[in-house]
Amino acid sequence: MMNQELKVKVIKLSGIVNTTNSQELRENITNLLESGAKTVLVDCQDVTFMDSSALGALVLAFKTLRAADTKLVLCSINEQVRILFELTGMDKVFEIFPNQDKFNEVALSKN
Repeated sequence: MMNQELKVKVIKLSGIVNTTNSQELRENITNLLESGAKTVLVDCQDVTFMDSSALGALVLAFKTLRAADTKLVLCSINEQVRILFELTGMDKVFEIFPNQDKFNEVALSKN
């Protein structure tokens, strides 16, 4: 039996994600490429508010990762974040899981 290592890195966001920290967010995500991650999971469970610049940072990171054949997925988004994603159509772009457990279930079932 082959042991396939899931190269998943988790980034936990918390509080308010906006213009002041969106650049740092994007850098943190794209830096994970160097670690050899094949999937980056952004856990938004503790996010209270996200604005459009944070969403833009996620989209830029998504494109950078996709170019390197790495997935960017999200989990545990609250109502405000969900509405932001729906209004911008980004809920169709990003794979969004209800929580980390659900993500792990799906990720494991794909191997």
